[in-house]
Parts: sequence; structure tokens; C-alpha cells
Amino acid sequence: MNRQTLSLIAGATALAAVTGFAVISTPDTAGGDTNAKAAAQLPVQRTSLLCPQPSTSDLAETAYTSFTPVTKDTGAEGGAELVAAGGRPTDAGGKDDKDGKGKAAKPVIEAKEPGRPVTGSTDGGDAPALIGTAEGKFAPGWTVQETTEVAAGTGRGLLGVNCTAPDTEFWFPGAATAAGRTDYVHLVNPDDSAAVVDIELYGKDGVLKSTVGDGITVQPRASEPVLLSTLVAAKEADLTVHVSVRSGRVAAAVQALDDKQGGDWLATAADPAGSLVLPGIPKDATSVTLVAFAPGDTDADLKLRLASPNGPITPAGNETLHIKAGMTATADLGQITRGEEGSLFLAPTGRAVPVVAALRVVRGKGDNRETAFIPATRPVGARATVADNRAKGTTLALTAPTGTAKVKVTASAGSGGGEATSKTFTIKAGTTQHVDMPAPSGLKGTYALTVESISGAPVYASRLLESELDSVPAFTIQTLPDDRGTVAVPKAHQDLSILQR
Repeated sequence: MNRQTLSLIAGATALAAVTGFAVISTPDTAGGDTNAKAAAQLPVQRTSLLCPQPSTSDLAETAYTSFTPVTKDTGAEGGAELVAAGGRPTDAGGKDDKDGKGKAAKPVIEAKEPGRPVTGSTDGGDAPALIGTAEGKFAPGWTVQETTEVAAGTGRGLLGVNCTAPDTEFWFPGAATAAGRTDYVHLVNPDDSAAVVDIELYGKDGVLKSTVGDGITVQPRASEPVLLSTLVAAKEADLTVHVSVRSGRVAAAVQALDDKQGGDWLATAADPAGSLVLPGIPKDATSVTLVAFAPGDTDADLKLRLASPNGPITPAGNETLHIKAGMTATADLGQITRGEEGSLFLAPTGRAVPVVAALRVVRGKGDNRETAFIPATRPVGARATVADNRAKGTTLALTAPTGTAKVKVTASAGSGGGEATSKTFTIKAGTTQHVDMPAPSGLKGTYALTVESISGAPVYASRLLESELDSVPAFTIQTLPDDRGTVAVPKAHQDLSILQR
């Protein structure tokens, strides 16, 4: 939408369709200032989230957790639910659909109240992808976590992913088609018409030739897992996957499974930018690999800085990284954290060139290794939330690259009982902190963590969730970008003179 060319009335009408709150009022007959006033931040009224098929392993045990933080000015109505892909949704208030296309599917998860998580579970390899909708008071900040434990086989370990909103473009640095890796791009279409998707793979020498990655059709309200090794013949350990949608919209995530090093979901990286932040490298990481890609026509040169608890450090031997345009570059950072938590900052050495990036993180040694990914992410912004936190095994990492910041962290009520608790933290410039956040008092079940910016510089965050799987240090990491639970709605007045222009 080109807002410079739209009238105030047209702009306000478009936003009203999103929020349901904007109103065009009759001008004051007494005259006065006719300029638009500052926009108000109002809660969104509808949110869509899509969860990929969790696993094909018969040993898989999957938990779903749905949570909406309490938001002011949302009203008393609304609902949130997830249904199996292929089923018809209700109106998020429990009634059958009214479009004549079939009986509504029974929700897999249905929210009860904001501020308290609701959970569901499934076992085995037949669980479908899920399509979710939240409306009214459940829409702002709605988040759903899908966590799967696989006891043995390719990709054994803990796999976690935040169910994502549909979009038209996704970047995944860190995928692979190498021997021992089985990587799928999972595409989920929430709409009643088919989506058409292109998938491109970029290796160390540029784009990999493929004819079967173009024009992939994802049927209405369905999911489509695409095995990367079927798209190209090349066997490469570090690839960047670009998913672009020709028509419609989808949600996309990469499931990266390794024969020896476990596996996890690789979530989409933040949009290409000159500077990037990858928060929350575990202090006991035994191997960290940076995978980056420059999608334009210009090479990129980046300087690398590790934000430790005591301040920024330049990693010896990896001070900079050169990325050729259209090619995937890697940097083996080894045991970069050396026993302390950290976050990686990427900044241009000179001219800023947009790049995308992610970290592949390994914990453990020998046959007891497990893998997770940290994509570059957006800042927490006003508020960000992650669900499915447990009494043990939850670590929240916060980092502030450019200046000191103050944040409020809230541990929600538990899914089965317990009271919410909040605590304020100050994050010093250039540092990373694993915050000591108490679990909710009287906790039963799981809880959500919500981070809110209070003052100072931008903050970036991630959550590490771990469990012991025999002797394997099973873990997964999710970033906490701004939940975009509010939208700016300008105050507008009626201007009939536009009809004469």
C-alpha cells in the first residue's frame, strides 16, 4: 500500500478492515485543525498461525501449546483454535462454518482464556499439519509452540518450532542435501484456493540448477513437505533455501534431520539486512557454524562480534566474513562461547549490503551430539512471547547490541495451575544475559514467557528448551521477535473536498 498517494479516508478504511476499531468521524463544524492526528496503536482483531506436520517417526511424541498474553482494549469476545489441515474451521467461537463447504473440523486445541496456556498432544508419525485462527481478545500476540521428542532414528532429539503466520517469502540459511542429512521444506496453505510456490537452493558456488523446484502447487488448506534432495543432485552441507510464493500465501519451515547429530526445525530468518543479531548461543555449545547469504548483486563484508555476559568480543580467527553475491558462505566458529552464554552480532565493515544468516549449534560429543538452529531475528519490540516452558530446562537469553535496555519478563500462569509472576531486568550494552526468571508460583504444566521493552535500546531474545534423552543433551532454540499484536490506526476526519480533486 502506497500511503503517500492514498487519501486519509482510504487509509483509515483499509486499517479498519484489519483492526475493526478505526472510525471515520464527521468533522467538527466549528472548524479547526484538519490535519490527521498521531496514529493510535490498537490490537489486531484476527491472527492466523500454521503448524507443520511434526514428524513421520512412529516414536515421535508431540506437544502443542497455545497462548495469548493479556492485552488491553480487546473487548470480551473472541476465540482461538487449531484444526487439522484439510478440515474446515469454525468461526473461532465454536460454531460450524457457514460457507457451505463442509462440516467444521473438531479443534485439536481450543483456547480458554488469555493469560493461561492450553495444551494438546499427539503420538506417532501420522499427525497432520495444523491451521489456526485467533479472533478478538485472543488475536493480539497469539503464539503456538510445537515441540516433538523423537527417541531414536534420524533426527532423534528435541525438535521445536513456533507455528508461523502465512507469508509470501522465506529465507532459510543452514539447510543441507549432504549425505546423512534429510531436510524437508514444509509448506502449509491456510486458504481456500491453491498456492503456487518456487523453491531455490543456493550453495557455495551459487544457485543450484533445478527444474522441479518451480511451480510447486500446495492444495487448499493442505500441507506439502518437499524433500530438498529431490530438487537437486548436488550434495552440499550448507545451503540457503529461498521460498517465494507466486500466488496465494503459505507458511514455511525447514525440518533438518541428521543421522548422527539429531535435528531440529530451522525457522525462517529475518528479512535481508545490513546488520543482524543471532541471540542465545548456549554456553556449552561444542560446535557453532555461521551460514550466511547475500541475495543481491553485491558482495557483502561483515565483522563478527560475540556479545558475552561482560561485553562484546571479537572471535579470534573469525573477525570478518566475506560473502559473494548469490553464494552461501560459512564460518566455523568452533566453541566460540567458551563456557559463557553469548549472542552473535553481524555488522558491515563498510557499505551495508543486505544478507540473511543463521547459526547451526551442536551440543554434546561423539554419538551423543544434538543440533539446533538460531536464525537472525527481529528485536523484541513492544512485546514478544514464547510458549511451552517447563519447570526445568528453560533458559531465556536477552541481548542488547547498541545500548543498555530495560525489559519486563512475565512468566504466565501454568497450563494446569499456578500464578503469573513478573520481573524487570537491565541488559547492558553489548552483553548477553541468561536471565534468572522464576517459574510461576504453584506451577502445574507448562507456562509462557513474555518479554516487554520498557526503555532503552532494542533487545533481542531467544529461549532454549532442553531435556535429557538417554545420554543425549536434547535441546531446541526459538527466537522471540515482536508479536506485532497491535497496528497503527490514524485518526481521520471526513473530507468531502476529495471528491472534487
